[in-house]
Amino acid sequence: MTDQQRTYPAGVTSWVDIEQRDIEGAKAFYGPVLGWQFHDATPPGIPTRYVIAQVDGRDAAGIGGPSDRAGADPGDPTWHTYVAVDDLDEALARITHAGGAVTTGPTVAGEGGTWAAFIDPQGASLRLWRAKRRLGAQIVNAPGAWNFSDLHTSDPAAARRFYEQAFGWEIADVGLGTLIRVPGYGDHLAATVDPGIHERQASVSAPPGFADAIGWVVPLGQDETPHWHVSFAVADRDVVATLASEHGGTVIATTETGWTRTALVRDPQGAVFTASQFTPPGR
Repeated sequence: MTDQQRTYPAGVTSWVDIEQRDIEGAKAFYGPVLGWQFHDATPPGIPTRYVIAQVDGRDAAGIGGPSDRAGADPGDPTWHTYVAVDDLDEALARITHAGGAVTTGPTVAGEGGTWAAFIDPQGASLRLWRAKRRLGAQIVNAPGAWNFSDLHTSDPAAARRFYEQAFGWEIADVGLGTLIRVPGYGDHLAATVDPGIHERQASVSAPPGFADAIGWVVPLGQDETPHWHVSFAVADRDVVATLASEHGGTVIATTETGWTRTALVRDPQGAVFTASQFTPPGR
């Protein structure tokens, strides 16, 4: 790794955040569970609050909500995923043409950038980020940091057509599941913040093109509605599951695959995420 800032080409998922009524309560949960530290980044002149969560001093995720608990209710808390774009108007036009529906914005977020939100034809919500000062997550795939955002959809074939048209993604079955790739992203990482990415992935026999990966497409589970689901990398799934329970969360399920040990967790305010421990074959 280098000290260079992590940048995100257009079409790459770049940030995750959540709105919760009780920001201090969220900090009290995610701080010990994922090892986050926090600093306030609220843009001036707005009636809400925004906190940046950091891992090892680098931006990892965001928590937003009312300035106090008597403020406007942000609704059911859900983790949001953002896709980097160079031109918001052009991106929204492509999304609309492909069958999506704009739900919010564009909205200026102070000096950080501008965002907008849309729903895809199956109803999954996703956000766009045109960065200015805040380029996106500055640490990923490390313990406590964002790992992947996965699309849980009722119609994988239709979702593939929509997102390929909207963002130029490549979505294909690679044996382990249906992978979402942004062509050239791995080369961008190798040229900037992760010069050893191709060799490292080859050493664990990752699927071809995995350096370009930004997520997976997953069929809907029972009682699910279409959504983008966020995973955070952890060093030890069982330790994090225990910490989540001790701090008011609920471990919904645990799963083992040939590559991961995961826990599906509901935080005390109701938001669901996955804690994912990487366990590649042979290790």
